[in-house]
Amino acid sequence: MEENQVLENLIVELRRGTQIIMVLHELKEQAYGYSLLQKLSDRNVQIEAGTLYPLLRRLEKQNLLESSWDTTESRPRKFYILSEFGYEVLSDLKSAWKLINDELSSVFEEEE
Repeated sequence: MEENQVLENLIVELRRGTQIIMVLHELKEQAYGYSLLQKLSDRNVQIEAGTLYPLLRRLEKQNLLESSWDTTESRPRKFYILSEFGYEVLSDLKSAWKLINDELSSVFEEEE
């Protein structure tokens, strides 16, 4: 495997977990897929539609999200919002992320 490919694969792995936290955080307010992509993009979060839509379905299946269809427009849209369980999990994930970040900062400080 080429060195660049190894690095790219590792970066994708790092992003996966953080994308879940960011998506859950943004869904404290109801949104549909495309509007969520726009919100994340506005925050300079890089996530592809091909990654987001399966992630939304998986998070809903895990009971972290609730969804409803809006059929009042010409094109029906599926809206997602954080469930009660999703709020709990988001809180725990944020705590875990802060701990991981502190650990990384400690390790990186040793280099200076």
